[in-house]
Amino acid sequence: MKQAMTPEEIKEKKPYLDWSLSEAEYNYISETLLGRLPNYTETGLFSAMWSEHCSYKKSKPVLRLFPNKNSRVLQGPGEGAGVVDIDDGQAVVFKAESHNHPTTVEPYQGAATGIGGILRDIFSMGARPIASLDSLHFGEIKNDSQMQMKVENTVRGIGDYGNCMGIPTVAGETTFDPCYQGNILCNAMSVGLMEQKDIQKGTATGIGNAVMYVGAKTGRDGIHGATFASADFSDENATQRSAVQVGDPFMEKLLLEACLELITEHPDWLVGIQDMGAAGIVSSSAEMAAEGKSGMTLNLDLVPQREPEMSAYEIMLSESQERMLLCVNKGHEDDVQKIFAFYGLEAVTIGRITAGHDYVLFHDGQEVCHIPVTSLTDDVLEEESAEKMPARIEKAAAMPAWQPQIIDAGETLRQLLQQSTIADKSSLYQQYDSQVRTNTVVGPGSDAGVIRIRGTRKGLAMTTDGNGRFVYLNPEVGGKIALVEAAANIMASGAEPLAITDCLNYGDPHDPEIFWELHHSVQGMAAACREFDTPVISGNVSLYNENNGQAIHPTPMVGMVGLVKDIDHVIPSFAQHAGDQVFIVGKTGDDYAGSELQKMLTGNISGVVNDFDLHHVHEYMRRLLAEMQTGRVASAHDLSEGGLGVALAETLFKTDLGLDLNLGHMTTAQLFSETPGRFIVTVPADQAESFAQSLGDDAVCVGEVTNSHWLALRLANGEVYQNVSELQQRWEEALPCQLKSRD
Repeated sequence: MKQAMTPEEIKEKKPYLDWSLSEAEYNYISETLLGRLPNYTETGLFSAMWSEHCSYKKSKPVLRLFPNKNSRVLQGPGEGAGVVDIDDGQAVVFKAESHNHPTTVEPYQGAATGIGGILRDIFSMGARPIASLDSLHFGEIKNDSQMQMKVENTVRGIGDYGNCMGIPTVAGETTFDPCYQGNILCNAMSVGLMEQKDIQKGTATGIGNAVMYVGAKTGRDGIHGATFASADFSDENATQRSAVQVGDPFMEKLLLEACLELITEHPDWLVGIQDMGAAGIVSSSAEMAAEGKSGMTLNLDLVPQREPEMSAYEIMLSESQERMLLCVNKGHEDDVQKIFAFYGLEAVTIGRITAGHDYVLFHDGQEVCHIPVTSLTDDVLEEESAEKMPARIEKAAAMPAWQPQIIDAGETLRQLLQQSTIADKSSLYQQYDSQVRTNTVVGPGSDAGVIRIRGTRKGLAMTTDGNGRFVYLNPEVGGKIALVEAAANIMASGAEPLAITDCLNYGDPHDPEIFWELHHSVQGMAAACREFDTPVISGNVSLYNENNGQAIHPTPMVGMVGLVKDIDHVIPSFAQHAGDQVFIVGKTGDDYAGSELQKMLTGNISGVVNDFDLHHVHEYMRRLLAEMQTGRVASAHDLSEGGLGVALAETLFKTDLGLDLNLGHMTTAQLFSETPGRFIVTVPADQAESFAQSLGDDAVCVGEVTNSHWLALRLANGEVYQNVSELQQRWEEALPCQLKSRD
């Protein structure tokens, strides 16, 4: 074990520079906050708590652009997860977190512990997790055995952890692009349900109250995971597995049940509860004490440990999984211990709440830390960031827009359906149990997952969405598109959007061009959030997603939840009946920059993503939702990757139906345009006139559903006549073949 340096040696040798703490920050801590040199343990605590992953010191000014309140928000950012009122005294709780660097280094455990961590955020609020989602972004897989392995192990890690927990995975997205080759993205989202009266906070108050450690023992896994996530990635740390946690879903299942029993049956015993996530014991304990404006003393000798001779530094910074920290009213320690003992779990009093505001740690009978609590949580120096428009964007604005030349629209459609980002993902998500607990109404493969709320007529729709290509080419417009795409998925299911969580995945924020991407994409997202009244109630920022100096595309992921008021009005995404009339909702433009078509035909992306009228899109989407809620809509599918052509094919897959459409107002190229905010909607013939009147100029009837199982399209400069079974076969077989391809 590495021997601790003296405070003087730390000042001289500067090991904190490897822990993401700058020299200026170290000097501010020692000279201004403490008035002395911090010791080894204290320096480690500051390094973790002042990392970007914990403190958001670079991104806080940008995050303030987001709206985070409306009439339904019960708890916004700042706690384990956000909470939204869904009527009848019930609330939905949700949050998303990134686990990008750990998953890149060790895909199976990185992905598995990403799921475990986000589930703990949900039940720490007092909610029972009812569904999981993910947003996965990989490098290209064809003839790349290493990336194929990462895809397989990431998916297996998500599936194994979620399946063992008995929580269905009901929706998500998976994309492939060269920019993620050296730094894949694994964003996990969890949704929970609770009674509003059971909402918990991560707070520690009451002099003499107990600080109780519950759950699994502490080991040396995940030490400095927070700082690992707050530094650039390179070949040098590509095997830094010591920063990756090891998960045990069976232990977490027991922890979940014990915590919910305590919360729901004995709320008078509990003051506060918080997950030990990033930065382990130090983050949970310091944040709880700061929230309660309290002091705290901990005896680290009492922390359950699974490895011998752990130092105070290792105990405090370990990110071992399946652990929670509780603040318990004095006198109920034995009561709490009995609950956790029933589930075979540790429950140990490791400290007490004290008067004042000092954070004091003892180890081996010696005081190893004595600092103000707020020095770890509130006194972090926010960093000003230079920003500059990337040269590529200025250059693209001066160039003529790229226009595709389509010779054979049918062949182009066949090829697009085999692109890895568009192709059928069932070979991946079939590893997830989407039906466990039997509340799943709509599972993976649709626009959004839908879960019924038992004992009511209500349901919850949920989705994750992000398109780094659009944000890379036009950050502000791309940010708006990310939100609109999520809202389109929710509304296509017949649900009213409530709020969002996010994972903001970007490169090194010290690069002025990357910070400009972050700033302007958040501006776009925030504008769309205000338009749709979907505040940001939780989320995280994941910066430094680079490998050897090459950043990923800026990839903000939007996780959205919507309320289904009547479960009988959930709208399927595929055609229902021959004779139904087919409408295209929303106008189609020449939007090819960043499209799947452009990538397929040219091998890269370029140009400027066109802006659009956000208010107008929202206005007709609201009218479309109203039509759904009155029962006039048979099916709806939003248009995204691959445009109308791909959406029409997907509308027919796994049915025995076809389409006969007159698209004389569109060119063959526009069949694959990716103009945002559009839908393909089928309506019973006897409802078509009323539907058309309600949508007005924002919808056009283009034909009808047939029982032929052929896709027949007549366009301004060509036609498509394709056997749906053959299209479906190409779509279904593409990804499994690519995952098996070898050089």
